[in-house]
Amino acid sequence: MNRDYLKVGKIVNTHGVRGEVRVMAVTDFEERFDAGSRLFIENNNSEHIEVEVSSNRKHKQFDLLTLKGYESLEEVEGFKDCLLKVAFEDLYELDEGEFYYFEIIGCEVYLTTGEYLGKVKEILAPGANDVWVVKRTEPGDKDVLIPYIDDVVKEIDIEEQRIVIEEMEGLLS
Repeated sequence: MNRDYLKVGKIVNTHGVRGEVRVMAVTDFEERFDAGSRLFIENNNSEHIEVEVSSNRKHKQFDLLTLKGYESLEEVEGFKDCLLKVAFEDLYELDEGEFYYFEIIGCEVYLTTGEYLGKVKEILAPGANDVWVVKRTEPGDKDVLIPYIDDVVKEIDIEEQRIVIEEMEGLLS
């Protein structure tokens, strides 16, 4: 993974003839696509093209963005299927106890008893709280779904890439 940029969306299509792009967001920060925001389009050659958002509006589950200097369908057609990224230097400061997904994914998960459970492989955001998907270490073991709630997640150490959880009834079965 390129550590200079973090994926915040994917341009899945164009929209209309005035240069709008349809974006599937993969960020919790809706303001990431506000007018004036600096983003980078990663093209098929892994080059990063800096763009500025001119406008954003919601349409169904998508963000429809116009980009400064790109005012026609022809100018944005080449961006279809490209990733939208943000520079690490542009990441927001988080409050204590808040983490970016990329900081959690890859962390090793242990029970409070010290037993190793596995590694966080992805994060789901179904509603009230995030759910961490932990890949078990033993072949044939099913992934474990860990709700990110205080009753379960007891300790997060980003530096050590270590998470400690309290087993709740039915959590591992």
